[in-house]
Amino acid sequence: MYIEELELVNYRNYEELAISFENNVNVILGENAQGKTNVMESIYVLGMAKSHRTSNDKDLIRWDSEYAKIKGRLQKARGSVPLELLISKKGKKAKFNHIEQQKLSRYVGNMNVVMFAPEDLHLVKGSPQIRRRFIDMEIGQVSPVYLHDMSQFQKVLQQRNHYLKQLQIKKQTDHTFLQVLTEQYIDVAIKVIKKRFEFIRMLEDWAKPIHSGISRGLETLEIHYKPSIEVSESTDWLKMVGVFEDKLHQLRQREIDRGVTLLGPHRDEIVFFVNGRDVQTFGSQGQQRTTALSVKLAEIELIHSEIGEYPILLLDDVLSELDDYRQSHLLNTIKGKVQTFVTTTTVDGIDHQTLREATTFTVRNGVMGRVK
Repeated sequence: MYIEELELVNYRNYEELAISFENNVNVILGENAQGKTNVMESIYVLGMAKSHRTSNDKDLIRWDSEYAKIKGRLQKARGSVPLELLISKKGKKAKFNHIEQQKLSRYVGNMNVVMFAPEDLHLVKGSPQIRRRFIDMEIGQVSPVYLHDMSQFQKVLQQRNHYLKQLQIKKQTDHTFLQVLTEQYIDVAIKVIKKRFEFIRMLEDWAKPIHSGISRGLETLEIHYKPSIEVSESTDWLKMVGVFEDKLHQLRQREIDRGVTLLGPHRDEIVFFVNGRDVQTFGSQGQQRTTALSVKLAEIELIHSEIGEYPILLLDDVLSELDDYRQSHLLNTIKGKVQTFVTTTTVDGIDHQTLREATTFTVRNGVMGRVK
């Protein structure tokens, strides 16, 4: 799949933009703070219905404007389809093929995107929250059911936390309702955990050979999903329910004392190992970067294996963060099969045929144009 046309209205520093792209590598050149990343973000938001940079949708609306609009024309194997996302202070409205989608979970997944930005190099060494967000976003692209389950999980978690807080301050004393919420919580938490196990196994299958190639066969990558309860992918449903119930029963008083749920998918972790050693703790910066790059390239292949089409790749100011060897490996991998957007202040020092054959655009003060 590839995006043919993009239109922005009142998006960040763009009052209006209408531009077309090629199904190859599109390089966006410009100084910092001119609007390069805003274009990349808008493509990401059009696909994912949320930003990778902010959780506050109001940040996406141009100063003094009531709304922002992103429109795109997407070319897929089955034909060309329009997408539209309207962002206002009241919320978001999404249209796919001119039809408004009642739920965003039904919209996400129509346009698949993979973002690789400097902050993604923190995927390995950053906080567990970054890694949880990564897998939630990526599973959501290929599994609408997972998006629904995550939404349900967040609702029940919020309700349970609220009731624990009520018990903490003695506004409530009925533990029966807590038990009802706990049963609902365990059910949806297990759905999330099982899907995460499955996703991490598939991701590792794709990432292992990629990592071996980048490391010239000297390193072996493993990716482990570590839930906050002691279960494995092979643990059956009833056993998981029992483990959850026992652990939450043990933690009940602590949870009431603290007014918060202490166990579940929101506390889980993903750990990367290279040659049997935890990369976050013991890996060099080079190993951490190779791991992050391998995971991102694996993500592209995983999405392709699941939906039969390659996603759109967004490389936001990341090439300058990689050495020549990793740059070449990345550009060789994507060449000729993935529509790619690259933002950078300059292509000087990046000597690769893929960029020499790219379509180039410039951005200055929120104005973007193609270089003839």
